[in-house]
Amino acid sequence: MNDNRKTILVVDDVLDDLAVLEEILRNKYRVMTVMNGEAALSIAQANPQPDLILLDIMMPDMDGYEVCRRLIQNPATETIPVIFLTSKTGIVNEKLGFDLGAEDYITKPLRPAIVLARVKTHLRLKSTREFLQNKIEYLDGEVSRRAREVSLVQDVTMIALGSLAETRDNETGNHIRRTQNYIKILAERLSNHPRFRQYLTPVYIERLYKSAPLHDIGKVGIPDNILLKPDKLDPAEFEMMKTHTTIGYNAILAAERSLGTYSSFLSIARDMTWAHHEKWDGSGYPRGLAGDKIPIAGRLMAIPDVYDALISARVYKVAFSHNESIEIIRQGMGSHFDPDIAHAFLDISEWFRDISISFSDKAS
Repeated sequence: MNDNRKTILVVDDVLDDLAVLEEILRNKYRVMTVMNGEAALSIAQANPQPDLILLDIMMPDMDGYEVCRRLIQNPATETIPVIFLTSKTGIVNEKLGFDLGAEDYITKPLRPAIVLARVKTHLRLKSTREFLQNKIEYLDGEVSRRAREVSLVQDVTMIALGSLAETRDNETGNHIRRTQNYIKILAERLSNHPRFRQYLTPVYIERLYKSAPLHDIGKVGIPDNILLKPDKLDPAEFEMMKTHTTIGYNAILAAERSLGTYSSFLSIARDMTWAHHEKWDGSGYPRGLAGDKIPIAGRLMAIPDVYDALISARVYKVAFSHNESIEIIRQGMGSHFDPDIAHAFLDISEWFRDISISFSDKAS
């Protein structure tokens, strides 16, 4: 016996028909026979399942239509092809069977050549469907794996570039980690706001979080005598310091040109780098943008960047308290900061305090 033969389940309440079908099929297939619908449903769910079911329509208690309906509705048996066996012919009967999910009809009296041809055809179709389904699952898995790899490369790129910026200024410590977490909770707070909900999707917020380490990447182009100066900058030095926004923007723009796109995973980082020192009233830099003309990523980063600068001690300044920092940002609503974003900050300012403690330079 060939153990690799396909299994055919024959369901018929007439013993003579069962015997005829078994005789027709047994040389090519493993044949199982039952005489009622309940037994057929039980065997169809067993392991291993039959590869195809030949199902009589006219049976007592549960007719073939009902058996077919239950097979198709059950996820465990819905893929087993069903061929109806019937002496009932006509468009109405055939349409009912096909509507229920049957693959085909074989009319009685049974003719061996027809039975074998129909069985062979539908087993081949079933094998093709299974092959294609396996291919689809494999390709879906490959797409998911490649997407994970791309996402990992993007994340590593963000972290590596952000760390590069941090190494130029040892006093900033955990600044990029704090601002990364600040901007995430701020964006989440605003995600249902009428002005922002269409932009602040979960995907966009996640990209904000990943892009945040790059907001000061342009500082790598600032001379050490200015970047590391242990005192306040004079006007000329401050003008040089302000160029870190355009240096960072141009660096990211060049990377995007290499990728051949200006809407890459770096686009949020580009906007954030260029615009986080713009002010709502147009008095910021480098472009003097005002209001909604300032990219959202820049408006969102403005508050985390200022808050962190205020609470952090520097050789040329003492650290402001949390409450003092809140008051300074409150005073900047509508002038320095987008008022709706500032309101959101005030609502969750205690969360900012918690993050500042968790990622304090001393803790590091």
